[in-house]
Amino acid sequence: MIEVDVELDLKGMNCPLPLLRAKQALSKMGQGEVLRVQATDPGSVRDFASFARISGHKLLASDEASGVFIFTLEHK
Repeated sequence: MIEVDVELDLKGMNCPLPLLRAKQALSKMGQGEVLRVQATDPGSVRDFASFARISGHKLLASDEASGVFIFTLEHK
C-alpha cells in the first residue's frame, strides 16, 4: 500500500482542470511526497502520463474503477 500525503477529488472537472489542480498541489509538496488524484475525465489518463514523463514526477499508479480514474504521483 502506497502512503499518500495529499489527496485530490477532482471528479466532475474537465480537461485541463484536473491536471492544473494536480500541478498546483505538487508545487506545494516536497521531494518524495505522494499525491493521489481522482478524476472522471477520460482524457486525464493521457494527460497525467504525459505530464509525468515531461515533468519528471513519477507516476506510481494509474487505475480506473467505475469510471473514476485514480493517479498516484511521487514528487521528484
